[in-house]
Amino acid sequence: MCGIVGLLIKNPSLRSSLGELMVPMLIGMSQRGPDSAGLAVFTEALPDNQRKYSLYSGSIPAGDHFHWSELAQTFQTHFNTAPDLQIHENQAVLTANLAPSAVKQWLQDHYPHIHLLSIGRAIDLYKDAGSPTSIADRYHFKDLQGSHLVGHTRMATESAVTPAHAHPFTAGEDFCLVHNGSLSNPYEIRRKLEHHGIHFETDNDTEAACRFLEWRMQEGDDLKAAIQKGFEALDGFYTFLMGTADKLALVRDAFACKPAVVAETDDYVAIASEFRSLAHLPNINHAHIYEPAPEEMYVWTV
Repeated sequence: MCGIVGLLIKNPSLRSSLGELMVPMLIGMSQRGPDSAGLAVFTEALPDNQRKYSLYSGSIPAGDHFHWSELAQTFQTHFNTAPDLQIHENQAVLTANLAPSAVKQWLQDHYPHIHLLSIGRAIDLYKDAGSPTSIADRYHFKDLQGSHLVGHTRMATESAVTPAHAHPFTAGEDFCLVHNGSLSNPYEIRRKLEHHGIHFETDNDTEAACRFLEWRMQEGDDLKAAIQKGFEALDGFYTFLMGTADKLALVRDAFACKPAVVAETDDYVAIASEFRSLAHLPNINHAHIYEPAPEEMYVWTV
C-alpha cells in the first residue's frame, strides 16, 4: 500500500504556492506510506542547451559529511565552466550547459557514490527514506514553486527501503512515474529492455514500468501511445501517475483496485489516493470530484 499525490496548477498566480498546497497532500498519505517519500516538481523549462541534475549524496559512508562546494569546484576545473548549484541538505540541483552524457560520465568517474536522481530542463526531484513529514521538512517542500508535481509515500511490499527504491522513478529526461500497486511481470520487462541496452539501478518493480514507458517514447511513441503499450505489456495491479515537462498523466489497471480520486477546478487539477489529501485545497467544495475509470488515460497539459 502506497500513497500518490499530484497537483497541476492552471492559474499561473498560484504557482508560487505549489509547495504550500502540496505538503498537506503528501502528509495526508503518511499512513499509506511511512517508509519513504519523494516528489518531482516541474518548473519553467531552461534553454535548450541547459540541463538540471538532481543529485543525492546520502549513499556515501555513514557519518561522512559531503561537501557540495568541493564538487562544484571539481566540476569547474574539469569543464572550465562554473555550475549553478542549489543545495538542499544531502541533495542538490546542479545546472550546466553541457551534454548530459558528459556530466553523467564525469559523475561516474569522480563521484561514483553520488546518485543521479533526474535529468531535464524542467524537473527537480527529491526523495529519501523516512516519514513524509520529516522529508517535507528536510527539503523545505513548502517553499517549492512550479507548474505541476508528482509525489509519493511508500509502504514497501517488495524490495528494500532505501532512497534509491523510493519514488518517483525517472528515466530519460523530464519524465517520472510513481506507482501504487504491484506488477507481476517486472523481470520479463527488465529482460526485454536490457536486451535493448537499458540499464537498471534497482530491483523495484516500478522502475521496470518507468523505463518501459520512457523506452516506448524514445522509440517514437507519444505519451498516450506509450501508455497504451503499457496496458498491453505491464501485468499486475497499479495506479500510475506520470509527469513530463508539460503534462500529468494518470492510469489504473483493468481491475482498478488501487484507489485514486481527482478534483478539478478552474485553478488546478489535484490527484490523490484518498480524498482526505485534497480536503484542504481552495474551493474544493466546488470542484469536480471523480474516481478515474479502469484502463482509461487521463492526461492534463500545463
